[in-house]
Amino acid sequence: MDDAFIADAQQILSADNSLVPEFWQKKYKDEAGRNWDKFYHRNSTNFFKDRNWTDREFEELRPGHAFSEQNPVLLEIGCGVGNFVWPILKRNPDIFVYACDFSTRAVGFVKANESYSEDRCCAFVCDITIDRLADTIPPHSVDIVSAIFVLSALPPEKQADAVSNILEILKPGGRILFRDYGIYDLAQLRFKSGHKLENNLYVRQDGTLSYYFSTERLRELFVQHGGLLELGNDYVVRRLVNAKREIDSDRVFTQAKFQAPIDSTAIENAMTNTTL
Repeated sequence: MDDAFIADAQQILSADNSLVPEFWQKKYKDEAGRNWDKFYHRNSTNFFKDRNWTDREFEELRPGHAFSEQNPVLLEIGCGVGNFVWPILKRNPDIFVYACDFSTRAVGFVKANESYSEDRCCAFVCDITIDRLADTIPPHSVDIVSAIFVLSALPPEKQADAVSNILEILKPGGRILFRDYGIYDLAQLRFKSGHKLENNLYVRQDGTLSYYFSTERLRELFVQHGGLLELGNDYVVRRLVNAKREIDSDRVFTQAKFQAPIDSTAIENAMTNTTL
């Protein structure tokens, strides 16, 4: 993102000073899982496409990579109806996938899929901000955690709790693969007045939340709070061109990798000594 793009985006965002009333802010945050359940009731398995692109962005997901050897274990948080799970299982015959979501309906769709087998996948309902992952997954047993377009569905005050929860099941040396909405994304700039809960947090028409990350925020969550090593943390900008309307616009995403230290006490010390 160049300086001119950032300046234009900040000007657009600064024009919206109205916030959703506190009653509705609390309601939207408290009912996040319920609103996603309604989303999947309306859209079933037809809304999102399978994420066949993930191994292009994250080499750890490719067959033959060190993380794909010796029966690796992966956790996908916010699995939805399995659009990440099915391509991963197909490409990696030795991998075992845990998949969780706070939508009961979404997890039901995963389990009902003809590709679902308990020998290779365990899908379960979990609100990662309050439900302990280690009640289902053995502590420090997961090689890779996929956090793709999921933490943006959480209000910022609950994001650190989710990270702490994830770290309890991540192996020393394990990695978190992250991709989500970035600040100044086209979707953020298009929100009309009346949808903003706080800086970078908005509510969609269907009641679901959308938070837009900066790389600095990711560093706060995963490095300063989580005690992880930062292997990559940057913006990915995709330009959309509408030739007919002569309009160019930018989708902005954050993409990052974080690794747990080999000595797990480093994580424990960081989580004890930091608050967000």
